[in-house]
Amino acid sequence: MKTIYLDVLIVLNIYVNFFLLKATAKFTHTLLKTSRCIFASVTGSLFSLTIILPSGSFLLSLIIKLTAAAVITFTAFGKRDIRGFLRLLLYFYIINFIFAGAVLLLYMIFKPSFMAFNNSYFYVDFSLLSLVVFTAAAYGVIYLMRCFMDKKTDCSKKYRVSVTYRGKTVTLDGIADTGNNLTDVFTGRPVVICPQSAFGFESLPLKEPELLYSEYGFRLIPYSTISESGLIPVFEPQSLIITETESGISQSKDVLVGLAGRDTKIIFDPKILL
Repeated sequence: MKTIYLDVLIVLNIYVNFFLLKATAKFTHTLLKTSRCIFASVTGSLFSLTIILPSGSFLLSLIIKLTAAAVITFTAFGKRDIRGFLRLLLYFYIINFIFAGAVLLLYMIFKPSFMAFNNSYFYVDFSLLSLVVFTAAAYGVIYLMRCFMDKKTDCSKKYRVSVTYRGKTVTLDGIADTGNNLTDVFTGRPVVICPQSAFGFESLPLKEPELLYSEYGFRLIPYSTISESGLIPVFEPQSLIITETESGISQSKDVLVGLAGRDTKIIFDPKILL
């Protein structure tokens, strides 16, 4: 085996784990705090040290890889019900396979001297630019897959949506509406529309954005419909959970909440669901 520098190995795997976790969160529209993502990436990078051990059986390598993925997923996304955890774990596996398959294909075609495989882990004596370009390409593939899946959304199901902000939780019926494709241009996060009165905000100082932010923690983003356009106040909830009424399946989503209208239901884009 070629010479392996442990510092390069660890940094490489922290970077790759961070990318895979962020891609999983993006792909599933699941909230993932950067601090947890970094901690999980560092924790997962320790498993990469098995590359320096003697080559084991395929079964042993598979067990190590599956265990590492479970630990990384749990560390990143925290405690959830078993169904929610297995769902995230499954998509983390899928994204791992896409990335690992691309790396293996590159290795098999070009046999680069700066790359080595052992015990299901790989080592690259990389240039930072090459790594960034490669992961950006892989992320692009995942994004295209996400777009393809978004075309198959189902708006016929019934939902309950719970939003928590500043310690107050509001739970209302939810409507999956393909007409709500509002997205924050700064963060790229989808915006879920909640009735303004749900949190007791009968009137807001929309003409005073500084006061709106300092007093309520809201900021304004532009929106447009067929009949009108303007600015809508949005905030980052402590949590937003969408539960499918029939199956009872709950999903925590990484979204913003916009306050508008006097409806009694929360409207969200079905694309944020899998």
